[in-house]
Amino acid sequence: MTRLTKEQLNLFEQAIYLPMLLVVLERDTSIIQTSNIKLKDPYLTLIDQTMRKVQLQLKQIKSDMKKQQMKLHKLKQDESFTLYAFLFNGYEEHHNYFNPRIRNKVNELLKHFILNDENNPILNEK
Repeated sequence: MTRLTKEQLNLFEQAIYLPMLLVVLERDTSIIQTSNIKLKDPYLTLIDQTMRKVQLQLKQIKSDMKKQQMKLHKLKQDESFTLYAFLFNGYEEHHNYFNPRIRNKVNELLKHFILNDENNPILNEK
């Protein structure tokens, strides 16, 4: 049983997903820059704007976590699962995430940021 509130769990999960989304966007930028696409600029601009939105969201998440004295540590990763330690309110909980689930959530977040979907529940799960 977890001692985390839904809001705290959402903060921790966003602290997991958003940095991964930035890595995906950085890789995509590199791929597009070296590709044979004739009009690279629109794609690079879209990715750059998306990265800025993600960075702003991540900055807010980190600020909220710092105010609540919450810390996230990646403990272990294998082919199927990644284990994280959530530190909060003097407690430590370990949460195991299925890697395909993480990938799917990052994919959903990418769609959310690219489509500017303000009503998307992914960032506002409660």
